[in-house]
Amino acid sequence: MNAPTKEKLPALPAQPAGVAWPTGDWPVGELPAGADKARFQRLMDHAFAPDAPADLGETHAVVVIKSGKLVHEQYWTGFGPDVTCPSWSKGKSITQALVGILVKDGKMDIHAPADVPEWQEAGDPRGKITLDLLLRMSSGLAFREDYVPEHPSDVIEMLWGAGKDDVAHFAASFPLEHEPGSYWSYASGTTNIVARAAARAANAFGPDFEAFMRERLFDPIGIKSAKPKFDAAGTFIGSSFCFCTPRDFARFGLLYLRDGVWEGKRILPEGWVDYARTPTWQQTGAEGAYGAHWWLDLAGPGSFSANGFEGQYTVIVPELDMVVVRHGKTSLEMKLNPKAWIADIVDCFRSG
Repeated sequence: MNAPTKEKLPALPAQPAGVAWPTGDWPVGELPAGADKARFQRLMDHAFAPDAPADLGETHAVVVIKSGKLVHEQYWTGFGPDVTCPSWSKGKSITQALVGILVKDGKMDIHAPADVPEWQEAGDPRGKITLDLLLRMSSGLAFREDYVPEHPSDVIEMLWGAGKDDVAHFAASFPLEHEPGSYWSYASGTTNIVARAAARAANAFGPDFEAFMRERLFDPIGIKSAKPKFDAAGTFIGSSFCFCTPRDFARFGLLYLRDGVWEGKRILPEGWVDYARTPTWQQTGAEGAYGAHWWLDLAGPGSFSANGFEGQYTVIVPELDMVVVRHGKTSLEMKLNPKAWIADIVDCFRSG
């Protein structure tokens, strides 16, 4: 089994003195004096051009948080601060936070075999898959993550086909394709297995698990807009479905930027954010650096992000004490372009 690679992680900044936590309204600030404001404005003008630019598609919302303050937000026609946007796979990072809370409660152990009923038969090789391997997308399960309708796709079948009523059971029914820990493969089914394991640990499904989400994660940090979706079995579809406003996604990002602490209270266990952003071993040719249900380095070394289908992003940049949220509708063919655009936005602040 290949262990996660060890690298020095950049320090996570504390909330600046005198800056209110956005449990209520976001404190508002200005772009830093030293930022490249002209370049920043050109990038925004391009993204929000009346005719959606061909390289980005539609950009529905951008929220920029710097040093705990909202320094810029902008919306496409028909969108605004109160309009919820899809998480798509940003929900995976929310699922990681929920697991962290249960770890803090002593109800889950990431290094123990995952609690998956389908794998409990004696001799089932899947029984040695740990929660850590699931969070690192290194389970070895055969699951095809493809969103092109005419291609064979296990994720489409899980979310909208035969698996939609019990997404975790559907995903957990796949055989091993690789030895656990020997192969990295991004798979939405993995997250739904994790989400059900979290529900089992909390002894709460459906409305009861939603109440847990609100009481332990959303309410303490001021997220009021969250709309998580559940399947017929009562499992949170953590791979894909938790709608929020862009400002609320920024609150979630700030929680991770602040090392899981909010208004002096520890929401996530100590070290959980570092766990999320510690690189996972990946074979050559894997799609981007990955941690534990968070992507790495989108906006430069040390940054980490929650990424979603069609260009949904919450990007955390510790070195700049910064969170950038982008929502929109970008085609698969252009999926790398919003990443480059966000990296350029962040780079505008590196001179400041």
